[in-house]
Amino acid sequence: MDSSTIKIMRFLFSVLIIALLSAGAEFLLPWWSCAVVCFLVALFARQSGGRAFLIGFLGVGIFWLVAALLHDVANEHILSTRMAALFKLPNYWLFILVTVFIGGLVGGMAAWVGATLKPNSIKPSR
Repeated sequence: MDSSTIKIMRFLFSVLIIALLSAGAEFLLPWWSCAVVCFLVALFARQSGGRAFLIGFLGVGIFWLVAALLHDVANEHILSTRMAALFKLPNYWLFILVTVFIGGLVGGMAAWVGATLKPNSIKPSR
């Protein structure tokens, strides 16, 4: 395999790991636990800052999209329609997209911070 294929596979693997670990973490912990997951995955994934942001954004965004759609379909769009009306949004799906975007930003910023604090960039004290 060439290096671009390895980078793409590492990227997709990181997105999948973040989505799965975020699902497990948010099952037991508060909603912001996905930020901790993104931080830790990006800390050890050895990606650049921009790529780590995209990994965190997509990982948490995909998880929150799936979770929101599962909850939304289960209650026949009642809650999302009411929340969309509360925020003066025209449709319930727009409320879901805003939710996914906010979750993606949380994950992306946490992953970006994790990528900037790579273990190999921290110099041991003498």
